[in-house]
Amino acid sequence: MQCFFVQIKCALGRTYAVASALAEAEIASEIYSIAGDYDILAKFYVPKETDIGHFVGEKVQPIPGIADTRTVITFKAF
Repeated sequence: MQCFFVQIKCALGRTYAVASALAEAEIASEIYSIAGDYDILAKFYVPKETDIGHFVGEKVQPIPGIADTRTVITFKAF
């Protein structure tokens, strides 16, 4: 499995709806509200053969209320 995080910027007033939609889709292992330039931080695990760019573009970005995303790919946990 490969782990990565997606920072999600939501349309105004849509943060809770986006977080709920992510939870209902059961694609993220953890979902947090955060402060700063983005509103949500979601942690994902996908099989090693999964293309992360396609996964984010097809499963995450189409969720209504998402205005922008930033993907952070991780290498090793310490």
